[in-house]
Amino acid sequence: MAVKDAVVSRFVALCKVQGIKPNELANLSGVTPSTVYSMLDSRRRDVSIVTIKKLCDGLGITLGEFFSTPQFDELEQEIQ
Repeated sequence: MAVKDAVVSRFVALCKVQGIKPNELANLSGVTPSTVYSMLDSRRRDVSIVTIKKLCDGLGITLGEFFSTPQFDELEQEIQ
């Protein structure tokens, strides 16, 4: 799994747990809905750490909590 896919998967899971939709996540985070939908788009490769931080703030979690999951620990090295 690529890093971007892991980030998207984590946000989707957190939204499901909190019972919110991408639009609501955008509103809670102070970002535009298009930013959230762009992140969810499989054709987009990168997501900025600033965007991740804002979305975490909207969900009421820290970056540490966001990244402290086995799916991030098990990612393959990006260096080829």
